[in-house]
Amino acid sequence: MKTTKRKMTLWLLAWPIFIEQFLQFLLGAADTLMVSRISDDAVAVVGFSNQLFFALQTLFMTIASGAGILIAQKLGSKKREEARVLGIMAVSVSAAIGLLLSVILYWKPVEIAQLLNMPENLLPLAEVYISIVGGGMILSALMAALGTAIRNTGNTKGPMYTAIGMNVIHIVLNYAFIYGAFGFPQWGLTGVAISTLVSRLLASIFLYWLFIQSFDQRIKLRDFKIFDRKLFKEILHIGWPLGVNSSCWVFTQLIIFTFIAMLGSKELATRTYMNTLESFCFLLGFSIALAVQIQIAHLFGAGRTKEAYQGAYRALLIGLGLVTVNAFLVFVMGKRILGLFTSDQEIITIAGSLLLLNLLLQPGKMLNMALGNALNAVGDTKFPMWTAIFSMWLIATLLSYYLGVEWGYGLVGIYVCMIADEYVRGLLALWRWRERKYLKRAEAEQQAGVLPTNGAVAFE
Repeated sequence: MKTTKRKMTLWLLAWPIFIEQFLQFLLGAADTLMVSRISDDAVAVVGFSNQLFFALQTLFMTIASGAGILIAQKLGSKKREEARVLGIMAVSVSAAIGLLLSVILYWKPVEIAQLLNMPENLLPLAEVYISIVGGGMILSALMAALGTAIRNTGNTKGPMYTAIGMNVIHIVLNYAFIYGAFGFPQWGLTGVAISTLVSRLLASIFLYWLFIQSFDQRIKLRDFKIFDRKLFKEILHIGWPLGVNSSCWVFTQLIIFTFIAMLGSKELATRTYMNTLESFCFLLGFSIALAVQIQIAHLFGAGRTKEAYQGAYRALLIGLGLVTVNAFLVFVMGKRILGLFTSDQEIITIAGSLLLLNLLLQPGKMLNMALGNALNAVGDTKFPMWTAIFSMWLIATLLSYYLGVEWGYGLVGIYVCMIADEYVRGLLALWRWRERKYLKRAEAEQQAGVLPTNGAVAFE
C-alpha cells in the first residue's frame, strides 16, 4: 500500500474512523453489561480501573499523537523516508513506555488501588483485574502507536477492520468466560481480564502487519533500532502539549465526577446515562475532527495552505450540521431511551433538563474539536494546551464546583460550566485559526523555497 497515492477526501477518512470509534463505544457498553452479570462490585472495579488506564495512556499517546501529525505532514511534503522513521520511533518509544507501565501495574496492583482510595472490599477483585489488564499495557501502547501511524498515512480502514475483529473476539470470549460457554471455564472477572488481553494481543499483531507495509519501503524488525534525535525532538515539540491537553481533560473529568458524587447517587447515575446518550452525538463529530486533522496535516506538509485553511471551515460546517441533528434526536427521544436503562423516574426527570442543555453543548464541542484539531495539524499545539489549562481547570472544574455544589444548582450548574468551557476553547481556537499564524509562516517559507508548492496526495 503506497500512502502517498491515497485520496484524502474528508468522507473517505472520516467514515472508517467513526465506525472504529463507535465499535469502541459498543465494546465498553457490552463489557459493562456482561460484567454486571458477575456483580456490582465487578462493574465498579472495571470502571475504576479503566479510568486509571485511560489516565496512564496519555503518557504514550503524547508520542503517538505527535508522531502521527508529523507523519501526515512529511508525507504531504514528499519526505517519505522521514515519515517512515517517525512511525518506527513512535512504535518503539511507545512500546518502551508501555512495557514500564506493564511491569509496575503487574507487580503493584493493590498498592496502586489503595493509593487511589479504592474501597477495601474491592481490593481482591482490583488485584486480579489491574494486574492482568494493566500488565498488558504494552499492548495498549502498541495499538495506539501503530493505529495512529497507519491512520495518518490516510489508511483509516485498516484500524477500523481491526476494531471490528477485536470487538467480536472480546465479546465472544467475555461470554465464554463469564457463562462458561463453548466448554470454557467460568472464570468471572479473571476471564474478562484475559479476554481483554487476548483481543488486544490479536489486534496488535494485525496492526503490526498493516504498519510494516504502510510506507514505500517495508519495515523490518532490525529497523526498530533506528533513532533519529532530530526527528524525535520534532515529535516532542508537537507531542508534549498534546499530552498536557489530554491530561487536563482526563483529570478534570475525574474531579468533576467526584463533584457529582457529592450531589448523590441519583445524580451520578444520571450523568453516567447521559454520557451514553451524548456519545451518539459526540462520536460522529469526533470522527470528522480526526479526519480533518489528517487532511490538513497532509495539505500543510504539501504547502497547500489555502486549501488547509478552508478545509477546517468545511469540516466544521459539516460537523455542526451532523451533531446538531443528532442532539435534537436525542432531545426528542432521550427520555424513552433512558427508560430502557432505568425505571427510576427521579433519574429520568433530572436527565430531562440535561437533554435540553445537550443541544447547546454539542455544537460547542464540535467547534472546539474541529478547529482545535486543525491547529494541531499545522503544529500549533501549544495554543490549545494553554486554553485547556485555563478553561478546563477554571471554568469546567472550579466554577462547576461552586455553581453545582456550593451554590446548589446541581447537575444543571455543572452542565452550564461544561458548555461554557467548550465554547470558550472553541471560540479561542476560531480566533487563532483566523490569524493564520502558522499558515502565514509556511507561506513565507514556501516563497523562500524552503517548502514544496504542491503535494502528491489527492484531496477534495
